[in-house]
Amino acid sequence: MSTITINTPDCIRSRKALTYEWLETNGLGGYASSSILLCHTRKYHGLLVANLANPSGRYVLISKVEDSLVRRGEEFYLVSHQYPDFFFSGGQSYLEQVDIGVCPKFVFRVAGRTLEREIMMIQGTNSVILKYRLPDMDEPCMLRIKPFLAYRSIHSLSKENTYFRGEISEIPEGCRIAPYEGMPAMYIQVSGDFQCPMFGDWYKNFEYEEDRIRGYNWREDLYCPGTITIPMDEKRKEIYLCFTTDPFPEPLQKVWNGEWERRDFLEKHRDFFVQSFKKDRENIESLFRAADQLLIRTPHGRHAILAGYHWFYEWGRDSLISLPGLTFCRGLMHEGREILKTFGDFEQQGLFPNFFTEDEKENAYNTVDASLWYFWAVQQYLKYGGDENWVHQHIWPVMKRILKQFLAGTIYDIYVDERGLLHAGSEGIRLTWMDAAVNGLPVTPRWGYMVEINALWFNAVCFSHELSTRYGDQEFALQELIPLARRSFRETFWVGRGAYLGDVSRQGILDEAVRPNQIFAVSLPYSPLDSADWNGVVKRVQSDLLTPCGLRTLDPAHPDYRGNYNGVMIQRDRAYHQGTVWPWLWGHFGEAYLRVNRNSRKAKNILYKQIINFLKNHLGEAGLGCVSEVFDGNPPHRPNGCISQAWSIAELIRLLTLLDDIR
Repeated sequence: MSTITINTPDCIRSRKALTYEWLETNGLGGYASSSILLCHTRKYHGLLVANLANPSGRYVLISKVEDSLVRRGEEFYLVSHQYPDFFFSGGQSYLEQVDIGVCPKFVFRVAGRTLEREIMMIQGTNSVILKYRLPDMDEPCMLRIKPFLAYRSIHSLSKENTYFRGEISEIPEGCRIAPYEGMPAMYIQVSGDFQCPMFGDWYKNFEYEEDRIRGYNWREDLYCPGTITIPMDEKRKEIYLCFTTDPFPEPLQKVWNGEWERRDFLEKHRDFFVQSFKKDRENIESLFRAADQLLIRTPHGRHAILAGYHWFYEWGRDSLISLPGLTFCRGLMHEGREILKTFGDFEQQGLFPNFFTEDEKENAYNTVDASLWYFWAVQQYLKYGGDENWVHQHIWPVMKRILKQFLAGTIYDIYVDERGLLHAGSEGIRLTWMDAAVNGLPVTPRWGYMVEINALWFNAVCFSHELSTRYGDQEFALQELIPLARRSFRETFWVGRGAYLGDVSRQGILDEAVRPNQIFAVSLPYSPLDSADWNGVVKRVQSDLLTPCGLRTLDPAHPDYRGNYNGVMIQRDRAYHQGTVWPWLWGHFGEAYLRVNRNSRKAKNILYKQIINFLKNHLGEAGLGCVSEVFDGNPPHRPNGCISQAWSIAELIRLLTLLDDIR
């Protein structure tokens, strides 16, 4: 069983401890997360964050707790808080070790005694249980817990207000509080005897350092209904405390044990892919555990992929790129099929949503490549043993609708021209993955003919021709389009003097900036390039863009290159696709690298060592056990963005499956 451990004094006893973040999830899009000190650094941190149907969205219900142990009249605090001009270190003085395994575990040394706190969400419920254990208890003591309630969207902050209802009512084995009309009530359950909180008050000006750095509001008021007091002695060395929107009728220990057994079963029954890794197995298990956290059921009951924790929800492009690595490569064919099928239900005018709103009523369709990644995802489904008859029945009709729309022309100036190339967008419109904008204007203007869009288009056309031939469906005369599109692709994008592909062609002018988008012309199952051209593309990307953390989005020699992703939103957006490193691109770079090296064992060993070194260095920083969204383009390539990004994790898993014979 893999465990990531933080136990060195320089990590725990310094401000560095605030940069280590842990993540628990419930399979519904909800989560619990904070720094290892339980001192929040983001408004997105919370002890119980629920993804609700009504009101729709993710809400921080329980922000945190302030827990302490009272022994011989002395109180020892286990958490830390940041207030204006004052850092309450609290538990930092007693924290000895943090283990990220089946669930986060915090080990304290208090007054010569060991105290353990574990935090676990219960799958399929909006619930979190805290387990406290004093293994070497030798005299009575008291556990005091102050819960802090926020009851607000993850994107906002709470302030003291007169609408908050702080009344507490007792229930069997706990108490109940219903702060706002229209929001779910909160039930607090405790195993065994306890004293219910009676007198509540607002605690003001908790500060969130990361939000301050990122240019957001960073101060919050939280409501505490009072102190829960729980006696402990030699006969009661374990305490279970639960926050939930739906109280459990069974004992909390039974609920905890049931969830533990479910997770332990998953850990022990990873498919042969993980089992076959030996000395590197722990890193791969952590990667798989992170993958599990990104597969959710929405409040509407759909299987879905959450693009990234903490702030991203469900994105079309991200979901389809992530789908093979998160599902098919791991043997989760049913979940992957359901997501593919569901996407077909959302198709409109040949397009899929760029992102899904949490109420699913006003999804945004401003993307051209999500539809094309759909074809690639189907290819991956079949590659990993998918049911071809199922594809014919449920997916092929969707693919044909997309092809019809693109060939006829659809919204956002998306159409196939007389050269067989796909045009998309107009000035100011952002339809590709490089879509950052400042003051409404694209940072990387990408409209016209984009290299990866046309590589994806060519792949989709070839794959559709393959299926139409196999199914005896000759509705599209695609065999004539294929050689035309292949010839036009090279004529449009090839930079002869550099032996690589430019990025965007518009009005006959090619942007020759070296970007990673060209790599898809080599990595996709059907390449629009002759094999003689593959090596030049891969070498250029490798020499100018490859880092130990993934691919840069722009050549450092380019005048628009920005090597650090930091600062307020405008500064970050200007760097987002102008040099910032993205780990997800490693998947397609690796596939292209293997293709030009004919899948040689030497090439596989090189890639494998790079990935394992990356995982060893990164899984123990930022989001513990997770893979970050982005990294600085400049060394030492500091992680940033979401602490757990779906396509970062998925594409590393998919690439590892391509290295199947060197485990």
